[in-house]
Amino acid sequence: MDKTRAVLSIQSEVVRGHVGNSAARFALQRVGVDVLAVPTVLLSNHPGHGDVRGEAVPAARIADLVAGLDAHGWLGGCDGVLSGYLGVDDQARAVADAVRRVKAANPKAIFLCDPVFGDEGGAYARPGVAEAMARDLLPLADIATPNRFELASLTSKKIETAADAAAAAKALGVREVVATSIPFDGGRVGTIAVTADGVFAASAPRLDRVPHGSGDLLAALYLAARLRGGAAREALSHAASAVDGVLKASVAAQADELRLIAAQNELANPAHRLDVVALA
Repeated sequence: MDKTRAVLSIQSEVVRGHVGNSAARFALQRVGVDVLAVPTVLLSNHPGHGDVRGEAVPAARIADLVAGLDAHGWLGGCDGVLSGYLGVDDQARAVADAVRRVKAANPKAIFLCDPVFGDEGGAYARPGVAEAMARDLLPLADIATPNRFELASLTSKKIETAADAAAAAKALGVREVVATSIPFDGGRVGTIAVTADGVFAASAPRLDRVPHGSGDLLAALYLAARLRGGAAREALSHAASAVDGVLKASVAAQADELRLIAAQNELANPAHRLDVVALA
């Protein structure tokens, strides 16, 4: 049997719902990837629902949890590191240390940094978080998965088309960039992957009232596909198609959270494959 791959995932945790680790953990497990999950915040629910309870995990606690894994030699079994939402800026240094520890134990490990700090409504992370991600995490990243707002903010570039997004992605300084929430013609929205092999895009009709967490889900599935040896184009096809399937199921059910459990077959075997086209 093939070796079971494992990912150290450091991002938010909610008691109810599917965002951050609460989305990535199940998605990764469903496609056969083991998960070592470390929380950056512990919240009752996504803040978008209002009346959220909980708090950020101290950076020292994150570092201690990772050190405990390292002491047992378990970081050497990690094939990848996935980072997402940070509760406070000094957590970035703890995540960077975790990445270095994993790569020291397994030089082939892939670090995917999802710089979660805002969306089309503006920045929602605490002050200093975006700057800390840019300073401490993106220089270590093998793959980055910003959305349109985050990519524009990180590069100070206006993004109105897929071509704009590709240009901004090339300016980000990360060798592989997967940019989400990119506008396409005909009212479509999609994702582009900018790699050394070219620029690839997948798009679908824009959906209304989409639950939170689609970016977290795509980042996890894209990393899983890359860890399985899939090329960027193949990874984009699988991740974008799976997310589209889950979103359609969630919107059809008028759900306020991603229907990950009900639509779990989409994670492994999307019912409909989105077309992936080469832009360059």
